[in-house]
Amino acid sequence: MEILEKFRGKITVSVQAMPGEPLYDEVCMKAMMASVINGGAAALRVAGVRDVKNAKTFGVPIIGITKPDKLPDNWKEVVYITPTLKEVNALIEADADIIAFDGTLRERPNGCNVESIINRIHEAGKLAMADISTFEEGIHCHKYGADIISTTLSGYTKESASESETPDFELLEKLVKETKAPVILEGRIWVPGDVKKAFKLGAHSVVIGSAITRPQLITKRFVNYMEQD
Repeated sequence: MEILEKFRGKITVSVQAMPGEPLYDEVCMKAMMASVINGGAAALRVAGVRDVKNAKTFGVPIIGITKPDKLPDNWKEVVYITPTLKEVNALIEADADIIAFDGTLRERPNGCNVESIINRIHEAGKLAMADISTFEEGIHCHKYGADIISTTLSGYTKESASESETPDFELLEKLVKETKAPVILEGRIWVPGDVKKAFKLGAHSVVIGSAITRPQLITKRFVNYMEQD
């Protein structure tokens, strides 16, 4: 649990890019990791074995996930974040400190389930982080021993569909009150005020991704705003 203390009350940055995007180049990703750590990031969330291995050289807690090279068209309906034991084992081999996985109640490939994923992560001496979209999912993962609960998928599943452009503070607050696990706020965090509010509500850490490491999305927000009447 020493790993958890290293980023308690601090910012975690998600440094990710999809294959085919300019920043996906290995040199670019390593430079982005170094940049956010220089800026004060206390932990990194990265996708794929390559980036987990590179991130480990920076000496901060590493949250590892896997994602497909291209999200399916029905991505709100399917499990795609570290979906099976195969991906879990790859992240264990890459030496991720914390392994994050889809913690929703949706059907997983190959008959896999949340319990078996958490058990395998613990067998390897790693921490299990459940990315959930609803309160019920958070309670379910907590019941099976998830070490960390994160609001990562709130608003990004059919079960949690929302047009909100702000973080799910309500879900964060309920999970903090009803579970003993550290709870992380992730998703739609664009301004420093969101971070302050999250910590006041009891967040263990706040994961910021797009607002820092996805320049195409940052630019798009400005462009879309200018196009509004």
